[in-house]
Amino acid sequence: MAKITSEIAYKATMERIEELLPLVDDSTPMDDRNLIELELLSNLVADYEEEHYPVKTPTLLEVIKLRMYEMNLTQNKLSQLLNVSPSRISEYLSGKSEPTLKIAREISKKLNIDPDIVLGV
Repeated sequence: MAKITSEIAYKATMERIEELLPLVDDSTPMDDRNLIELELLSNLVADYEEEHYPVKTPTLLEVIKLRMYEMNLTQNKLSQLLNVSPSRISEYLSGKSEPTLKIAREISKKLNIDPDIVLGV
């Protein structure tokens, strides 16, 4: 099977994908040449990106900060939600300490964060 082996080939493939995108839609027949080419090139790009631009699992700190933003929570509001002191929240967010198992469960439940991320699995 073909493989993208350089950044130049990657960029050229991305340009071709951009050219193909307007030519296909949900009603395009599965045997359409443009759709077939788009699918093949997309798979090649996905393989290249997986190897050269891997997406890392977010840290608990990153996810907590994201949830705080999404839920419009300040550190004080988060401390009330989790029933811990604001100083403890500050320690969690600065990386000075990690939540206990009990607090980790509350973080998972109340902020809707995957338990695997909370436990660092």
